[in-house]
Amino acid sequence: MTSIILAIVIGLAFGFVLDRVGATNPTIIGRMLNLTNLALAKTILLAIGVGSVLMFGGQILGLVDVGHMSVKAAYIGVFLGGLMLGAGWALAGFCPGTGVVAAGSGRKDALFFIAGGLLGAAAYMVTYPSWKASGLLDSFAGGKVTLGTVPGSKFDGLTALPGDILGLVLGLGFVVLAFALPDRLAGQPGGAAQQPAE
Repeated sequence: MTSIILAIVIGLAFGFVLDRVGATNPTIIGRMLNLTNLALAKTILLAIGVGSVLMFGGQILGLVDVGHMSVKAAYIGVFLGGLMLGAGWALAGFCPGTGVVAAGSGRKDALFFIAGGLLGAAAYMVTYPSWKASGLLDSFAGGKVTLGTVPGSKFDGLTALPGDILGLVLGLGFVVLAFALPDRLAGQPGGAAQQPAE
């Protein structure tokens, strides 16, 4: 029961943060994807970077149990699905998580997005045997692997580099990138910010 309550509390907190940073607003998503407002992209990069530093730093210090690390298998379907998810995100302005939060915050358009997602999931379930037979779901590159070798984990590394150190360095790289990115990369001549009208 405690774990369910904790999951609900963390979910509500995460949803609140998603809404506050603008991740549930299709207009803000559109501006991020067309590079005219990178505030949300910088927030996402910062979150990924801080999360990576905490996880891999915690593993190095023995504060995080490596046994909890989960890695998804690599297969062509993941990459095709990622492209489809990105295209859907650009078209709808929602991804699965932000769509649910947007619906919870009262956006009616998010309800149509969720309905479409459930319909797509049902279609995938019905046609799963065909996808399985096509070979798109067959693992490659070792299946469940990490970029570097993480001591104590059950996953092989693609390289002999120490995975914890690599994860820490990549996380710090994401943090640096979050602060180094300008507010916009497109939309104004020379990249200058638009001055408000007086």
